[in-house]
Amino acid sequence: MLRNILFSCLLIFLIVATGSAQEKQLFYVGTFTSEGSEGINYCSLNTETGAIELLTTFKGIDNPSFLRLSPDKQFLYTVSRTTPEVEPSGGYVVAYKLDEWGGLHFLNKQVSHGSGPCHIDVSPDRKYVAIATYGGGTTSVYPVKEDGSIDKALTTIRNTGKSVHPNQTQPHAHSIKFAATEPSIFSADLGTDQLNIFHFEDGNLGRYEQEFVKLPAGSGPRHFVFHPTEKVIYVINELNSTVSCIRKVDDSWSIFQNISTLPKDFDGESYCADIHFSKDGQYLYGSNRGHNSIAVFKVNPDQKLTFLGTVPVEGDWPRNFGITPDGKWMLVANQRSHNITVFKMNAETGMPEFSGKQIQLPAPVCIEFL
Repeated sequence: MLRNILFSCLLIFLIVATGSAQEKQLFYVGTFTSEGSEGINYCSLNTETGAIELLTTFKGIDNPSFLRLSPDKQFLYTVSRTTPEVEPSGGYVVAYKLDEWGGLHFLNKQVSHGSGPCHIDVSPDRKYVAIATYGGGTTSVYPVKEDGSIDKALTTIRNTGKSVHPNQTQPHAHSIKFAATEPSIFSADLGTDQLNIFHFEDGNLGRYEQEFVKLPAGSGPRHFVFHPTEKVIYVINELNSTVSCIRKVDDSWSIFQNISTLPKDFDGESYCADIHFSKDGQYLYGSNRGHNSIAVFKVNPDQKLTFLGTVPVEGDWPRNFGITPDGKWMLVANQRSHNITVFKMNAETGMPEFSGKQIQLPAPVCIEFL
């Protein structure tokens, strides 16, 4: 209790000392504690200058690599990757309650039912949490209680299959998302080159007649985003550095474009990671690890993409990035260079422009804005 009071007092002091609350965008940073971090970092972005400040670190959790706030911003959920000695299943899904200043208060945790839990999402009605595990190739759905804590998993599905790349000898579920307008959950599996489609009802996962969209062999689908219409999905592929554009016509999903995230003259190894829209939906961005850049695409009226170029991330291995809710800033989490770099978004061109601002933090791998 004393620690919570001290934290709240410290945050009030920082806001008063450094500017009004309206000039501050608060955010959480998921990290790898196995690479030197101590837990979930809580930071502040000055929306006038682009300066980042570390407010505190919430400790006592192993490798909180991906974070997701509930839609009402009252709870934070994260996956936690552990060793088999700590948890034979390979990890946990963990729930926190937020206080009025954004402080995290541990509620509970449940086993991940698969090793290497790597992605998490919360249903639009806040009643369920879903996770994907890379090592286990599983997707699981957990009910959320009224107090925000997580109940035991209702459904766990273990994927099957493989593909042609050396990293595809088994399933690797790498992301999972609830659809906003229909009772569906989508999950990208890097190991099988599939975007899996699940019917979701009352906490249970089932299969539609179309069970998945098959992506090009060796592509390695990793993360994806829904177009605002919910009729198009953009999947970023880790292993061949492309984006696959998938459209729903009647009741069937199919690919209508594959486009590279790299310049034509690049000759080297690079692996895509994350993907996000601009606030207005006119531009799409993807991160290149190896080329160490953000790929920028124009979204055309027919939903096809035009490659506009790349922007250096001013760091090494951009695993994740985020665009502030006001659409004016992009923060890039560079895992290997242990820094978060800040870019001002050019509203006219869609290009991120390096602000010169950054902060050193151990192994940042996820950005989640409050």
